[in-house]
Order: sequence, then C-alpha cells, then structure tokens
Amino acid sequence: RYTPETVTRLRFIRHARDLGFSQDDVRQFLSMSGKLDAPCVEADAIARRHLEEVRRKIAMLKGLEKELVRMTCDSHHGTIADCRVIETLGDHSHCRADHQHA
Repeated sequence: RYTPETVTRLRFIRHARDLGFSQDDVRQFLSMSGKLDAPCVEADAIARRHLEEVRRKIAMLKGLEKELVRMTCDSHHGTIADCRVIETLGDHSHCRADHQHA
C-alpha cells in the first residue's frame, strides 16, 4: 500500500526514534535528507548534542546503580525498624551519590 519512498521515510523515522532522537530532531533530519548537496554540519551538531545528553544520563544512571547496590547490600533483611533501604530513602544524607535528578 505504501510507496517505496514512504517506507524508506518511515524506516528513517523509526530508526531515529529508536536511537532516542526527539521528534524535533527527526523533523530536522528529514528536512536535511532532501538536500543532498548541503553540508552535514547541522546533522552532526544534533547527533553530538544527543550523544552528550546520553552520556550525561548514563553517568547519572551509573551513580544511581551504585547507590541502589549499596542500599540493598547494606540491608540485613531484619525488621523495618532496622531496614537500610527505608532508612536511606527517609534521609538523603545517607546516600553517597547525588542522584536526585536521575
């Protein structure tokens, strides 16, 4: 039912979204893709900006992972009164990493 061009366009959009690009980024990429002689500077800039955001998120998630491992390893499965998980969640000062915006 779809033309080959439409299928190609939909695959392009799907792949860009799978890589985490925003809808606005995908729109920009699509408008650039029709200008085959235009420089690639803008597309590179969008991809680099996205890469930096992904790296920032990965760093935050690694810190979050370490904190969760520490919380659960320090828990001795006793009562709630002695639960390290509950204690840590109740008082952020028990955390070693800043993960408030993860």
